[in-house]
This record gives sequence, structure tokens and C-alpha cells, in this order.
Amino acid sequence: MVAMFYKTFCALQVMGEPEGTDWQELRPVEPTPAQCCGSGCSPCVYDIYQADLELWEKAKDRGDPQILRRAKDKENPSVLLSSEAFRDFKILSVEQETEDTNRYRFQLPPGASLGLNLGQHLVVRGRVNGLDIQRAYTPISSIDAKGYFDVLIKFGELLMLCSGTGLAPMIPILTSVTDNEDDETFVTLVVCFRTFKHIYMKNFLQEQARFWNIRLFYVFSQEQSLENLPMSYKNSKIGRINSTFLEMVLGTCRRKPYTLICGSVSFTDDMIHMVNELGHNKDSIFTF
Repeated sequence: MVAMFYKTFCALQVMGEPEGTDWQELRPVEPTPAQCCGSGCSPCVYDIYQADLELWEKAKDRGDPQILRRAKDKENPSVLLSSEAFRDFKILSVEQETEDTNRYRFQLPPGASLGLNLGQHLVVRGRVNGLDIQRAYTPISSIDAKGYFDVLIKFGELLMLCSGTGLAPMIPILTSVTDNEDDETFVTLVVCFRTFKHIYMKNFLQEQARFWNIRLFYVFSQEQSLENLPMSYKNSKIGRINSTFLEMVLGTCRRKPYTLICGSVSFTDDMIHMVNELGHNKDSIFTF
């Protein structure tokens, strides 16, 4: 987000409000509950958001987006870490430690170290599935390491395929992930209904989809068109799950997921067959 913010304002005119300034696009995005690490950071992500929002409102009221750029320019590049703002660090390498754990090495200026004390953590923010996410990590590299620092990140992945009331057994699994702030399992939920009006637990599903590690796909077997549906349903599929669609979903997963399937007998048989055809073995498929 920091890099995008900088690039956005570098393109603005020097004097006055640029013609066609899209203030909504420049407005800071309010964090979701999943973006708060819950570690009592000061400032918290919500404090940073509130400060950014007040600055945005000031710039908008005055019709001067240069206020935002000048605030960005005041950041001291010699300070590696700040409790007031995020800073970009380049990823040097990613090494797989275990099946679901990677070591990420980030670049620091030559000869520089983070300057953290023992037990201190840093807050990492990145972009996953189009959402800004934020998590707290304690670097595993030596506190006096020069030119880099390492962070160990553990990921798991689940693919849930369900039809109608087959959603029911997925709900406690889904909430066990989103209720635990330390659980970094990625979940892709593909749920099938006849039409938009037949979706049950609609509000719950939309709330779950706001979490950084949850993706949601709807498949409507009898919906005529997506044009009149809310914007958040525009990536839905009309028809039924087929191999092409399932291959696309699996292709966006970060690793081969464990697949959970629940629905009618014919739905379950079809899903098992398709998942097997796409190279997933039976040991990673579970049915309800």
C-alpha cells in the first residue's frame, strides 16, 4: 500500500487540484478485524487509519491532493522501522522450511540492521487476494544481522466444495480458522446454490469473505444473469462446477490444498472424480 500510495501522488500536478481527481480512490481503506494483530501495538492499524483518514479529509476539503504527497515526503528514509508508518522492504529470497512453512528474507540497506531488541516484534503488511493484510512476526534472524532480516511464515490451505446444505459441516471449520488470529490457513470456499435468492447464511458468508485468508466463489445452477447481482457476486459462475472452472480455482491456490467435499451423492462423486483428474491424490480428499 505504501508503494502504491507513493506512485499515485507522484503523478499529480504541482499546483491546485488536478482535473478529475478521484478522491474515493485516494481515500484510505478501513482495516478489517483480521488486519489487527491483537498485540496491543501503539499505534494500532486503526490509529494509523484514523490519522490517514483525517489527512485525506483535510486534503479533500481544500481540494489539494499535494497535502498527501507532502506528508509522504516528510518520512525519514534513514529510519528503518517506525511506529508511525509502514516502509517497503524487498524480498530477497523465499526458502521452504517444511511443507507449510517458508522463510522469507527481506533486504536492508548495506550494513544496516533492524535494531530490534530481544522479544520485540514487527508488523508486516502485504497484499493477498486484493486485500491489505497485517500480521505481527518476530524476526528469526540474529538481532545484529546486517543487510537483511528473516521472517518465518506458516501457511496451510483448504479447498471446500459444497452444494446447498452441504455448507453446514464447513461452517465450524471455517470459523475455527477466522476466530483464531494465529491461524494463517488459506481457505477457498466454492459453494453451489440454485440462485442468488437461495443462498442461506448470506451475511455470515460475506463477513467471512472479508478475512484476508478467505476466498469465496458462488456457483448458481439456475441463475439467468449476474448483471443485477451485487458487485461482490460478479465473480460467480452460472451453471455447474466443471473441470475447467475447478482447474482455474486450483490454479490460484498457493500449494496443493486439502479438499473437503459435501453435497449430494452425485455431487460428491463428481467432485472426487474431477479433483483426482486434476492430479490430487485420495489422501488429500475428505468427504462428509
